Amino acid sequence: MSYREQFIWKRGIQLSVHCYQLTENFPKSELYGLTNQIRRASVSVPANIAEGYGRKTKNEYIQFLHIALGSLRELDTLLIIAQEVKLAQGEEFTGVLAEVESLQGILVSTLNKLKS
Repeated sequence: MSYREQFIWKRGIQLSVHCYQLTENFPKSELYGLTNQIRRASVSVPANIAEGYGRKTKNEYIQFLHIALGSLRELDTLLIIAQEVKLAQGEEFTGVLAEVESLQGILVSTLNKLKS
């Protein structure tokens, strides 16, 4: 099985696309600020899932899933800051924040299963 067939990787890709769409309308003054940080954190999630899947041991995979989870929590924080400083309408963030929360749950569950 390829990492591309993994549910969590697919969800990570979907989240990244939605983050890019959300930040498209951020002010140009934020291009090298929150726009860039949100995009980088969102891309880091599926990238680390894929990289970890290609490693030789389960413990290495677990390590990369932890990194992905850290990136997801960073993304959550960045989105909340962007929402608080009103870079877009509040409802525009609702769906993306829900995706972040859902994927966090999935990653934690996956980690728990792999560790048991």
